[in-house]
Amino acid sequence: MDGTVRSEIKPGTKVAVVQKHHQKTGELTEGIVKNLLTGAPVHHRGIKVRLTDGTIGRVKQIL
Repeated sequence: MDGTVRSEIKPGTKVAVVQKHHQKTGELTEGIVKNLLTGAPVHHRGIKVRLTDGTIGRVKQIL
């Protein structure tokens, strides 16, 4: 699962996200989803989420 489909991601899901300032390097940050920020059912660059620690990024992997 690559994180582009909103219905696959729910609060409490463990994911790896790329933050805006790490998009060029592709550095991933792991965490637990607090809430979903993308309203669209599908997003080609990944669903944007806020993690429990406050980090915001687009989901690249569902762990």
